[in-house]
Amino acid sequence: MSFLRMQDVALSDQRVLIREDLNVPIKDGTITSDTRLEAAWPTIAAAAAAGARVMVTSHLGRPKEGVFDASASLAPVAAWLSAKAGREVRLVRDWLGGVEVAPGEIVLLENVRFNVGEEKDDPALSQTMAALCDVFVMDAFGTAHRAQASTHGVIRYAKIACAGPLLAAELDALGRALETPARPLLAIVAGSKVSTKLELLGNLVERVDQLIVGGGIANTFIAAAGYAVGKSLHEPDLLDQARAIVAKAAARGASIPLPLDVVAAKAFAADAPHRICAIDAVAGDELILDIGPATAAHYANLIARAGTVVWNGPVGVFEMDAFGAGTQALAHAIAASAAFSIAGGGDTLAAIEKYGVSEKISYISTGGGAFLEFLEGKELPAVAALRARA
Repeated sequence: MSFLRMQDVALSDQRVLIREDLNVPIKDGTITSDTRLEAAWPTIAAAAAAGARVMVTSHLGRPKEGVFDASASLAPVAAWLSAKAGREVRLVRDWLGGVEVAPGEIVLLENVRFNVGEEKDDPALSQTMAALCDVFVMDAFGTAHRAQASTHGVIRYAKIACAGPLLAAELDALGRALETPARPLLAIVAGSKVSTKLELLGNLVERVDQLIVGGGIANTFIAAAGYAVGKSLHEPDLLDQARAIVAKAAARGASIPLPLDVVAAKAFAADAPHRICAIDAVAGDELILDIGPATAAHYANLIARAGTVVWNGPVGVFEMDAFGAGTQALAHAIAASAAFSIAGGGDTLAAIEKYGVSEKISYISTGGGAFLEFLEGKELPAVAALRARA
């Protein structure tokens, strides 16, 4: 992709404003997961090491614009950054009028969503932010799909606007997976509803060689193929759309393999009695809660032969161990594969962590909505703005 990268910009003694995604979960003032902070830190540290006057900002939660809300303050993040840097990282509450920063120093600018006009991409606010810096670094892939002042507007007005290493790595990985993939390209898309991922399925089916569907999405495709799904979560009104996607895949020589067997139970509960049955043997009072072992083995074989794997969503109710074997099998198959693999989405990341395969996935995306929108074929506003500046 054509855009300016931070590593190609001289940063020494420059005022550098970095937009990160530091929207971490906080409970009682304590950060409960620092995954996003760890992902953002190398960019921040690199800018400081280059002698830049580093200003970092992010959103946190959804506070009311124009009103300071202590529960949405980045104070816990400032404490984390201070500990990581081994020196104080000041939190600046009122920063739109300008901030004094020494070369090599890092300061954190309070929640961007406290500023009126942030979410509406207000041009005046964007220009004020741009005036703070010599170089603007957009590094927040997780918010790149939102056209807001700090993610999109400022790119248009900054003297120099570039992509940070984290954002660039995300786009490089996605480009490698979807634009120049090693074949066969296999995608796993799972979730509760086809309706929420129609655009995603429609875009991927034009690109992939195999498309594995899971969860409630798979149940809709199973029903569309004429099989009974009992009381399973599915969308009867979208059967025609599912059939159309299958037909589109077949027309270009791709496939959407259906499960051979499933794990079924009469109740959605961790301790519910369950059984493995063939796809054509689901009873009217049963729920499909996972793929069966024969299906898992078949899918694992497809993964083993793939050149590229894109993974979004667990194929069963993996939060309950009784219905997690299918997702676990696919996670380990991806980990064992020589394919380039990219995974994204909150549930997917939770499954990766649960089954301990994070080190074996080629790239794990930090963005949920942005990851999905890219897979849907949409150009992300922040990326479009960076490309225009380039």
